[in-house]
Amino acid sequence: MPARFAPSPTGWLHLGHAFAALFAWRQAMETDGRFLVRLEDIDTTRARPEYETALFEDLAWLGVKWEEPVRRQSAHFADYQAALDQLAARELLYPCFCTRREIQEEIARAANAPHGPDGALYPGTCRDLEENERARRIASGQPYALRLHMSRALAAAPEMKWQDLDHGIHTATPEIFGDVVLARKDTPASYHLAVVVDDALQGITHVTRGADLLPATHLHRLLIALLGLPVPLWRHHRLITDAQGRRLAKRDDARSLRQLRAQGWTPADVRRALDLPPARDSA
Repeated sequence: MPARFAPSPTGWLHLGHAFAALFAWRQAMETDGRFLVRLEDIDTTRARPEYETALFEDLAWLGVKWEEPVRRQSAHFADYQAALDQLAARELLYPCFCTRREIQEEIARAANAPHGPDGALYPGTCRDLEENERARRIASGQPYALRLHMSRALAAAPEMKWQDLDHGIHTATPEIFGDVVLARKDTPASYHLAVVVDDALQGITHVTRGADLLPATHLHRLLIALLGLPVPLWRHHRLITDAQGRRLAKRDDARSLRQLRAQGWTPADVRRALDLPPARDSA
């Protein structure tokens, strides 16, 4: 029953990461399964070697053990392109030439723009461009993103169910994301596309991640159906928050594990702070 921890090496790991890693690792160990670490470094402009080194040091300090080799997204762009090609062959993708500013202005002009988990939905400005207009813009070098044609995708996929081990059976409602971006010129694949491709290629049967990603699972279930991938089980665990109830995040300078270690914390202290049981060898 393979499980995984998939951090991005774009900052120092904090207590929220520690909880996610220990949660997934414990699930794997309790089922005599395999535990994998994956580096989600597809954003090569933000990923840094020092964060990667520190990440592995932090995990080892916590007592987590993982299989080698570690999968790095930046080494597998061809896998994501193959998935995009598969969707494009079924006419489920279209190029979007809108800038973020243009999209925001279009949304602002709408009286009641629909919203999803990530904010206002894309208004579909480029969805029905004529093929010759698309070809002209691409030939001219105009940058574009690839968006999923949601209405066609829904028509191509049957009613989809997915199971969360703590929250039961869900009917997928990926339309809450609208025509989501699956690739950009500067990012060969979105998180949503890369994660389902990676999990399938690595044989992940149990996806554990934070409760904030539960809505994304609706979209991931659709992509899994469109790409003909195995359907895993999911488990969305609680989030670790600060004293103000805000989710810990790298961008908020949350206290890092390396800082806590320098202050004299032990792995046992981390587990107590996270309300996790002691490690097996210290039970």
